Amino acid sequence: MMEKMWAGRAQEQLDQTADDFNSSIAVDQRMAEQDITGSIAHAKMLAAQGILDAGEVEKIIQGLEGILNDLKAGSLAIDPAAEDIHMFVEQVLTERIGDAGKRLHTARSRNDQVAVDLRLYLRQRSAGLVQQLKALMSVIADQAEANSDAIVPGYTHLQRAQPILFAHHLLAYAMMFSRDVTRLQDAAKRMNESPLGACALAGTTYPTSRQMTAQLLGFDGPCRNSIDAVSDRDFCVELLAALSTIMMHLSRFSEEIILWCSWEFHFVELSDAYTTGSSIMPQKKNADMAELVRGKTGRVYGDLMGTLTMLKGLPLAYNKDMQEDKESIFDAFDTVSHCLEVFTPMLQTIKTRKDKMYKAAQEGFINATDLADYLTRKGMPFRAAYKLTGSLVAECIRTGQVLETVPLERYRELSDLFEQDVYEAIDLKTCVEKRISEGGTGKASVQAQIQYIRSIV
Repeated sequence: MMEKMWAGRAQEQLDQTADDFNSSIAVDQRMAEQDITGSIAHAKMLAAQGILDAGEVEKIIQGLEGILNDLKAGSLAIDPAAEDIHMFVEQVLTERIGDAGKRLHTARSRNDQVAVDLRLYLRQRSAGLVQQLKALMSVIADQAEANSDAIVPGYTHLQRAQPILFAHHLLAYAMMFSRDVTRLQDAAKRMNESPLGACALAGTTYPTSRQMTAQLLGFDGPCRNSIDAVSDRDFCVELLAALSTIMMHLSRFSEEIILWCSWEFHFVELSDAYTTGSSIMPQKKNADMAELVRGKTGRVYGDLMGTLTMLKGLPLAYNKDMQEDKESIFDAFDTVSHCLEVFTPMLQTIKTRKDKMYKAAQEGFINATDLADYLTRKGMPFRAAYKLTGSLVAECIRTGQVLETVPLERYRELSDLFEQDVYEAIDLKTCVEKRISEGGTGKASVQAQIQYIRSIV
């Protein structure tokens, strides 16, 4: 067992079980690069402020850069016996350069050290996830372009409601993901303050420059309150909420894909590369990737709730409970990233069955609203037109007809406002094209939506 940094105070050796329980190296080792980057900035500031000798700091920086290079090259393995990544780096540094390594922690605590490491790491992961979301949005735009002539039922209450372009339906998800991008970016902005220099909670007696370290690390500035700097984890909560929202959108999209590729719908067919089969039923082609995305949504929700619950009763400032923040936030980022890695190419390789979509659109009286609008434009009050159309739909259901097959004579028995042009008015293509309002399902509107998505990816 390595000597602990608190060995001067402790009179007994830490129990091995307790030591294992206390260790976070298995989780926080992924922040090794950020820890070293933060330490280099801290060392440069100590030299600039005259707190440490410039020659010693040069040795420290060279030593830290050597550790990072060795970790990246695989020639240095992280010691699982180390308590955390901070102590591992410091111990290796001291072994390599001697007593100068022991001076690195001057005017710093692990409390502000882990806080800056975590912000640096999550800032990087957020930027990476933004690029993944934009890649997905680009694929959605491509699929919308390829299916800009496909008419499909639009649903409310999972009942056929009105005819829409399939592209219009897909683009709804692109808009959702575009907001997810801004949520991540907004959270990253609020997170972009440096806790380094707050020390344990009260600041330091050394003449440090927190502005300098903040600038070196790309932060907008230092956190304004040293207690808040080390005890705040609301940036984790905010990011977890954003990640949960992303998963909610992916889950809704997955649910629809699962429905669409069922034989009951058969609107789309997934590539064999993103489906599995059955161990007993040879005919099966299961949308397992979409199902897993749907299932993993609960996992990310759990990460959010776990973090909220962990934080809810904590007094200021730092408490060891907060060690549990990293496993949840890391897991959430990993999960969302992995889901996007499989979901994006799954969507990219999807095949649409436009004939099945159109056939479904022909059923279910989804042009009933257009029939009512036809009467309204000719002077009938909408509520009267609504009632007449509803009665006619009920009649068609009893007689096995659709609105397109009702004879003109019957239409004129119901109202002399009906003329031959009623059939053009309730044609599905006409129904779609007539919806010229901004954001609607008309072709011009859909093209504008596609161009908007392309402009932001």
